[in-house]
Amino acid sequence: MPQHTIRYLVMAVLALMLSFAGTAQAQSLPAFTELVQENTPAVVNISSTQTRERPEQRGPRRGPDLPEDHPFREFFEHFGGPEEGPGQPFEGQSRGSGFIITDDGYVLTNYHVVQDADEIIVRLSDRREYLAEVVGSDERSDLALLRIEAEDLPTVQIGSSSDLEVGEWVLAIGSPFGFEHSATAGIVSAKQRSLPQDNYVPFIQTDVAINPGNSGGPLFNLDGEVVGINSHIYSRTGGFMGLSFAIPIELAMDVAEQLRTTGRVARGWLGVLIQDVNRDLAESFGMDRPQGALVAEVVRDSPAEDAGFEVGDVIVRFDGREVRTSSALPPMVGRQAVDAEVEVEIIRQGEPRTITLILGELPDEMQARQRPDEPEEPEPEPREERVEELGLELRTLDAEEREALNLERGGVVVESLEEGPAADAGLRRSDVITMLNQERVETVEDFRDILADAPRGSSVPILVYRGGSPRFFAFRLPDEG
Repeated sequence: MPQHTIRYLVMAVLALMLSFAGTAQAQSLPAFTELVQENTPAVVNISSTQTRERPEQRGPRRGPDLPEDHPFREFFEHFGGPEEGPGQPFEGQSRGSGFIITDDGYVLTNYHVVQDADEIIVRLSDRREYLAEVVGSDERSDLALLRIEAEDLPTVQIGSSSDLEVGEWVLAIGSPFGFEHSATAGIVSAKQRSLPQDNYVPFIQTDVAINPGNSGGPLFNLDGEVVGINSHIYSRTGGFMGLSFAIPIELAMDVAEQLRTTGRVARGWLGVLIQDVNRDLAESFGMDRPQGALVAEVVRDSPAEDAGFEVGDVIVRFDGREVRTSSALPPMVGRQAVDAEVEVEIIRQGEPRTITLILGELPDEMQARQRPDEPEEPEPEPREERVEELGLELRTLDAEEREALNLERGGVVVESLEEGPAADAGLRRSDVITMLNQERVETVEDFRDILADAPRGSSVPILVYRGGSPRFFAFRLPDEG
């Protein structure tokens, strides 16, 4: 067979294989057409108006420097703005999305979409418009429940976010930038994601394109069930950058039911301030690996204090569920009913324990740490002392400083810091040390005594107050000799 004929045959076979591969790949990708057609009628566009105040004018808004006889000089003098004074109110607008959860007009959306709204308009896919009232809202979870006067409305089917798997396809329908009923698809990229200022929501992270206007819209699985509510994006530009976050639908429906029946949301409350456990802290607390939520403070008159929790306890299981990181604990506690009895497994001084307690109700605003009574014992004379081994210069706090920090018992402040184990651990000048190796530090002498008994060559935990908040660090003491 001639060589050019063989070459043509090979090329034909390769072309046929590529064609089959492309067809197989196309067949493996999900088809969203039917899902979008079936669910679009239950997805709504939400627009709201709010009365806002302009920022205070700090100086004149002057026009260009024009000659006296210029025809536009008078215009700029009259309309350039006031010399000074408070800002004038104006009407602002917000846009977002939502979805209908009952055929008699209950609509779920984000709190920030309707926050402080004077008027809310809900627009359906068939162009019908309704004025909506806010049944209730919950800022902590960024959820709001609306009601429109209508019957026999299309509704979404509620699914389960707990069944989602990382890598699973999901689809969003919403109104990005005001473009109504736009569909975007992607995959679940992570679960149980914690965001700053959103401690009580374990977000679903996706790479679905979410932009301003998508907020409050539904996130669907391939079965056409709502598994989340699109709420946040991570962006340095204001637009989509590959990370979006949705509120799990189970949490959202629980909030909606509470808002519908009582008008407010009650959450379980433990009463501890917590932080993550890193490798050095795990070693210092006698743990074989980093896990759990480390208790940095026990709030006074809280369920945790009544149950006997102590600073330095590490919570590893809550109500039978593993606590892998500190961010996993608040959503677990918040979903529990007030007055529920739960078992909490902790590690204390390297030993496992189980504590049973009755949860309280999370206050509207976290209770301030109460100021303790003045100590009856005489005050030690404050003086600075160097701890060469750690590169520290310390001073015992006086009564006024303790009162300002709401400290029940003493403490020592870092006056200066040089190279050494303390600086390597992350301590800073002005940190206030209250515990060392899980023992209370009230004076510099206490610090020295505890340090002398601490194990050499291993990690030692140290509790400091920085900016009024407690935090554990761990430093490694040098070996003797």
